[in-house]
Amino acid sequence: MEREVWCEGCGVELQTEDPKRPGYVPPAALERENAICRRCFRIRHYNEVAKVEHDPDEYLSMLREIGDREALVVQVVDLFDFAGSWIPGIQRHIGGNPILILGNKLDLFPKSAKVGRLKEWVYRTAKELGVKPADVVLTSAVKGHRMDEVAEAIERCRRGRDVYVVGTANAGKSTLINRLLKEFGGGEEMITTSPYPGTTLDTIHIPLEDGREIIDMPGIVRKDRISEWVEPDELADVTPKDEIKPKVYQLNDGQTLFFGGLVRMDHVEGERQPFVCYMANSLYIHRTKLEKAEEIWQKHRGELLSPPKDPSSLPPLTRHSFHLKGKQKEDLVISGLGWIAAGKERSRVDLWVPEGITVEIRPSIL
Repeated sequence: MEREVWCEGCGVELQTEDPKRPGYVPPAALERENAICRRCFRIRHYNEVAKVEHDPDEYLSMLREIGDREALVVQVVDLFDFAGSWIPGIQRHIGGNPILILGNKLDLFPKSAKVGRLKEWVYRTAKELGVKPADVVLTSAVKGHRMDEVAEAIERCRRGRDVYVVGTANAGKSTLINRLLKEFGGGEEMITTSPYPGTTLDTIHIPLEDGREIIDMPGIVRKDRISEWVEPDELADVTPKDEIKPKVYQLNDGQTLFFGGLVRMDHVEGERQPFVCYMANSLYIHRTKLEKAEEIWQKHRGELLSPPKDPSSLPPLTRHSFHLKGKQKEDLVISGLGWIAAGKERSRVDLWVPEGITVEIRPSIL
């Protein structure tokens, strides 16, 4: 190839030499206007998804380049997986540039959720993480909720500057930009999206009328989320697509819940109380006695208890113990999967998750 051409779908430089490397395109297709790589073509037309190896350090290096520019940083976070979709230490990478937080996937929350309370929760949590946001807007890029408010906030906060849209993989950055382009740019969607983390491979530049740009950055891959370890064809059982229907389990002590073959929760000690599970509606949850848990896990994981179909694809389980105080509702959060609301009574709960996956306890988000 004599000239440099980039895929408009994922931002990677196109090449015709090696079908196994990112950016491959057949030579004839390279001559088309708005060329896209073979991977983007297959995602768009056949809904195929495949893992791509990512270097987190390379993405953080891209992020640090923002600190050398005067720009507005729009951080897109997944409201359903806030901790797992936050960029740790983002304020250290972007200099003194202001941050606008867009809380995406509002449509996944029950309709009874109070948006004002959610927004205050995001503000408070961001400040605890060291960021004082210029503003917070809650939205749903897929449904197009509150897009007028999103566009107004971006325009107000950027003050004539470039806009960098950042976030972890699968937070919905590219879907959000596509929605803005469709509703306010008079054009069609141009950025390839898929349910698998890491679809955008390089920066994508979108010109604005005043000569500035919106730059869609590649999603930063966080390997401490379960969603990064699940095979593409099993992601639908882990990643919510519709409004969550919470599942309530009244558990005595000595009872266990299995979340597919991914996570195990033991109610070790405490009074009978409700455990409310906020996870993908399609995820199979199995209740049993603690004394039988290990036997069932060994016998049925990969079959009754799935995903994963191949248990060897995940790291071994690690136990995390939590003591619920019984003074307020608390959420047991599993990064990349969801959370369990509990805490009506004092109790001890053990969460068994794949080694390296982040778990935490927080005051209830709802």
